[in-house]
Amino acid sequence: MPMYDYQCASCGHQMEVIQKISAEPLTDCPACQAPQLKKMLSMPGFRLGGTGWYETDFKTGNKKNLAGGDKAE
Repeated sequence: MPMYDYQCASCGHQMEVIQKISAEPLTDCPACQAPQLKKMLSMPGFRLGGTGWYETDFKTGNKKNLAGGDKAE
């Protein structure tokens, strides 16, 4: 399940919540009980990176090393 950041427009309280994507956004602030809680935009919790993690996963034969270019063997 994804993690969402929320901030209260009334008191400024911030929090992280793990919710289903289909769940309704929270509205009531747990700190001041005002219905001013807003979902914030935030960075994802993971990043896919590195050299070739996708190049060899689903390719076969000569297509496996496309990122390597024309290397002398």
